[in-house]
Amino acid sequence: MLKPTSPAQYELEMVTLEQLVPKDHLLRLIDRHISFGFIRERAAHLYCADNGRPAVDPELLFKMLFIGYLFGIRSERQLVREIQVNVAYRWFLGLRLTDKVPDASTLSQNRRRRFTGTDIEQIIFDEIVEQAIKHGLIGGRVFYTDSTHLKASANKNRYELHQVEQKPSEYLAELNAAVEADRLAHGKKPLKDHEDDDSDSGKEIKVSPVDPDAGYMVRDGKPTGFFYLDHRTVDGVHALITDTHITPGNVHDSQPYLSRLDRMKQRFGFDIAVAGLDAGYFTPMICKGLIEREVYGVMGYRRPNHKDGYFYKREYRYDPERDGYVCPNGEFLGYRTTNRMGYREYASTAASCTNCPMKGQCTQSRNGVKVITRHVWEEYKEEIDAHRLTDKGKELYKRRKETVERSFADAKELHGHRYARFRGLAKVKAQALLAAACQNMKKMAMLLEAALLAAFLPQKLHQKLLEALQSVQDELDRLIGIPKLISA
Repeated sequence: MLKPTSPAQYELEMVTLEQLVPKDHLLRLIDRHISFGFIRERAAHLYCADNGRPAVDPELLFKMLFIGYLFGIRSERQLVREIQVNVAYRWFLGLRLTDKVPDASTLSQNRRRRFTGTDIEQIIFDEIVEQAIKHGLIGGRVFYTDSTHLKASANKNRYELHQVEQKPSEYLAELNAAVEADRLAHGKKPLKDHEDDDSDSGKEIKVSPVDPDAGYMVRDGKPTGFFYLDHRTVDGVHALITDTHITPGNVHDSQPYLSRLDRMKQRFGFDIAVAGLDAGYFTPMICKGLIEREVYGVMGYRRPNHKDGYFYKREYRYDPERDGYVCPNGEFLGYRTTNRMGYREYASTAASCTNCPMKGQCTQSRNGVKVITRHVWEEYKEEIDAHRLTDKGKELYKRRKETVERSFADAKELHGHRYARFRGLAKVKAQALLAAACQNMKKMAMLLEAALLAAFLPQKLHQKLLEALQSVQDELDRLIGIPKLISA
């Protein structure tokens, strides 16, 4: 016999929000271990102290946004509807069951009128990182960096072609000085100044009419269209995010890297010892910058382009004493010049190649001369490349997939990081900073809760858990025992 139903929805119960929220709910853990009081203090200058009607508490506004990022709610209207019916969300925000939830327009208008042009999102992210440092969750020695794309809210088939001036790279002045010094050392005249030459002063790019800040991305193995790039750095111990930086999708990964590394060191005082990067960062500028900063760089390997039936470049041996290359047939390729791009050119003689039995595997040039290039900073690349072949380098690089790649996977799968929620570089930057802060809060709360629970375990289990939490740090400390890098 079934029990007769009763309209329980209309019954009165004596209950509090505290009773309705599970003890192990994520928001409970975050509220217990993360302090948010700094938000009111750091946003106070954005509010009028003695005029107008009382504003919605900035801590409440940002906590609402945190809920959206923590639980992957991309729409702010949907976020408000979820808060209205979810008691855990109301508990986290400090709202009663009957309190009115701030409208979605309150979030958007505060973003547009109050927070635009400020660095409040960066302040929040940095404060969360500092709390992680105080709790001892960031090692500050080993870091992994990578980038991922966020699809912009723009149709890839609708664009305008714009002619834009090519801005010189940050390292161009340093490279030019190195080129002139190298030419002088080889007895060559300085290159002519091409500042007045407008032939290469600009290039044509695709620009979205609805989101001009998005970059049209064309990369092997990646989708084509308008995207933003999130350049993210994580700590090697618990993969907590220590830096995130947004650029248009057509910016190379290596361009902002060194400046962001310096920003991390200056802002948080990290003593950076190791940097793990994928092959996209293997450029002369990055390698030189890491060695000059005494950072042990470990980078991935990308197989070079090669035409079947021809020798690999590695089969031509560089002779530093004679400053030239020796070909597989034993002939010497001597220095010819250093070009404006920073590459030394080494060339054979037509006489030595004319009757060479290996010519068909070497060159098809009309004049029968083989030319090999070598960057003026090639020795930095060779030193960094040698690290990946060592046992320490292999162990350090192996953790890259467990740290920064896992961080991006969680961001895309759980926190709505596949798409740019807004249009414009500044707004997407704010999205990336808040999403990264929420990922950090989630991981910090879980780690700190595990450490707190460990104190109540039996002695053996307590010790075992502490050893497990410490094992990653110990392993990285062991690997950091690397001889100090030489600086050219």
